[in-house]
Amino acid sequence: MAKVLCVLYDDPTDGYPTTYARDDLPAIDHYPGGQTTPTPEAVDFTPGHLLGSVSGELGLRDYLEKAGHTLVVTSDKDGDGSVFDRELPDADIVISQPFWPAYLTAERIAAAGNLKLAVTAGIGSDHVDLDAAIAHGVTVAEVTYCNSISVAEHVVMTTLSLVRNYLPSHQVVLDGGWNIADCVARSYDLEGMHVGTVAAGRIGLAVLRRLAPFDVKLHYTDRHRLPREVEAELGLTFHETAADMVPHCDVVTINAPLHPETEGLFGDKLLATMKRGAYLINTARARIVDRDAVDRALRSGQLAGYGGDVWYPQPAPADHPWRTMPHQGMTPHISGSSLSAQARYAAGTREILESWFTGRPIREEYLIVDGGALAGTGAHSYSVTK
Repeated sequence: MAKVLCVLYDDPTDGYPTTYARDDLPAIDHYPGGQTTPTPEAVDFTPGHLLGSVSGELGLRDYLEKAGHTLVVTSDKDGDGSVFDRELPDADIVISQPFWPAYLTAERIAAAGNLKLAVTAGIGSDHVDLDAAIAHGVTVAEVTYCNSISVAEHVVMTTLSLVRNYLPSHQVVLDGGWNIADCVARSYDLEGMHVGTVAAGRIGLAVLRRLAPFDVKLHYTDRHRLPREVEAELGLTFHETAADMVPHCDVVTINAPLHPETEGLFGDKLLATMKRGAYLINTARARIVDRDAVDRALRSGQLAGYGGDVWYPQPAPADHPWRTMPHQGMTPHISGSSLSAQARYAAGTREILESWFTGRPIREEYLIVDGGALAGTGAHSYSVTK
């Protein structure tokens, strides 16, 4: 029997919900391109309920305990003596989310003698040291595509919020004011702007498709060029590198995985080549940008706005400069954890566990590391550094 250690974010401050704003979710059984949504044998949760917090337990407890496994769920993942560190040495499986990552460092993997499987309940497994996972024979899997559209919607929302100066304008209402000039002095139309994405995979392409109706000029850069028919359909301009693309864009959105080629990509040097007054949206990973360089670019006016919801570390400390820098639209890491997305990534996590426990192959698209090497989506998105 296995010990499953699950790290999830805390419950709401006023307690686990007893009611919800909506009674159901739209029925979605496949993603763009035809991949089916998760197909577990069963689920023990109600879609649309809060599953990603401690009390939600990803709907896994009944399933695991009836099969004789042990489930430990905690939000305590950092600092000396955390529950995560205390429970890790004899854990067989670790599950965590990008929104509240249990950082599986090389040191932690070395200390986890029983660890065989690390599951990301969501997408993006850079909180796991993939080189160490490869070296120790740990399989790494994630629920590919489960919340890609959720994140793409967040990108569009953030873009419009910044360009139209929505958040400060809403604050005027909350403060009892009505000065229209204060609201519109930084408000523009998105129409006609040049918008570019760094990476055009599942999320990046979904962003491009959703922005096309706004009559913008679309650009992209990616290690894997899109089919020519897709470029023609959306009127895309391809650029070999981010450095080639960003000088042309009024809005740049980052939708790339974190790996050595992208870490620190948007520093002072690249930001200086962007149009003065451009907007930068980052819902990918915080370390793709230089934290302090972004702060400087906003204060100098080089950037008109920065938005997104990824930070490092997560949770971000109270004195993180992104909390107080001007002209930003930051949120905690929520873009991929809507209640709609949670139903899919909880179901996908169960599907991965069902496959693991019965010895069936895990879906190729879910695999990041397997058999001592990058595999599946991992082989497409990441690179080994050692």
